[in-house]
Amino acid sequence: MRILLATDAWEPQVNGVVRTLTKVVGELREMGHSVEVVSPDQFKTFPLPTYPEIKVAIGVYEPVQERFKAFEPEAIHIATEGPIGLAARRICVEWKLPFTTSYHTRFPEYVSARLPVPLAAGYAYMRWFHKPSGRLMVATPTMRNELTQHGFRNISPWTRGVDTVTFRPRADHEDDIFAHLPKPISLYVGRVAVEKNIEAFLGLDLPGTKVVVGDGPQREELAAKYPRAVFTGAKFGAELTAHFACADVFVFPSLTDTFGLVILESMACGTPVAAYPAPGPIDIIPDSGAGALAASATEGLREACLEALKIDRAAVRAFAETFSWRACAEDFVRNLQPYPEPEKTRFWRRLRRLARVRRRPTVAA
Repeated sequence: MRILLATDAWEPQVNGVVRTLTKVVGELREMGHSVEVVSPDQFKTFPLPTYPEIKVAIGVYEPVQERFKAFEPEAIHIATEGPIGLAARRICVEWKLPFTTSYHTRFPEYVSARLPVPLAAGYAYMRWFHKPSGRLMVATPTMRNELTQHGFRNISPWTRGVDTVTFRPRADHEDDIFAHLPKPISLYVGRVAVEKNIEAFLGLDLPGTKVVVGDGPQREELAAKYPRAVFTGAKFGAELTAHFACADVFVFPSLTDTFGLVILESMACGTPVAAYPAPGPIDIIPDSGAGALAASATEGLREACLEALKIDRAAVRAFAETFSWRACAEDFVRNLQPYPEPEKTRFWRRLRRLARVRRRPTVAA
């Protein structure tokens, strides 16, 4: 198929949404599909207030229209609810094109953590945005149940994957990058931002050293407040893998993520995970033999960290090997809503004809 993906989250952003979308696009192309990505790097942008690392596209509606016309997609997926997602949604609704969406970010909770905006307003916007979608793809059963309670419909499961070649355990001949630090090493990897609840991790009374890998608007504040923790900044590729693989436990304190791809990346490196029983961890960790959950969303994270230290790292790696990006991409394709034949051919032929008529010069009387 010719698949058009509209997303406000794309490289050079570094987060789980971008990793998911780039990995899936790569798999789709290997499977023989033609994929057109409409992303912020193709437009003028401005930094998101309170979060300058994220660039917001402007003036997108007409250029996105032209991309639709030039590519003539057979299936359309809108991954995010920002300006590019809004433009693609408007085009699909106005042109009566079927499309699917996905729920990657707990947008209402993120906004409420930063601005005095009630959760109800955020969920009202999200329901409006996703209502025309043929299928709303969601990563976990917990998020599906939560969204159903908020009045969302047409929800379909969409699994996640992990690159078990890139993310792997440390070999015997490889150096321990944390050899100079007191052990055990408790690691966090991700955005350093208020919605990630990192202080719940940094405030724990744990033996050894806490290490925070990542950048974000809260990094300087937290580094000053917790001088005994090590803040490394963002890491990529083999360096990131080494940080995962050399840690003793990966701590995931977020209560607002919909999945938490870093959980699988840590497990692929053989490092067990401690987390709160929030969407993502509560769907991955129980019965996995690869991590431990806190007693509640407010208590027990320290105990979960200490419990995770006892877990067999080989069992952690074995669990991660049950996930793959190919299965994730196949899941994505099954969820798509292709434009039915022969309506598809007639629609794009009519659109091209209308475009030629509009471009025809007017003859003076």
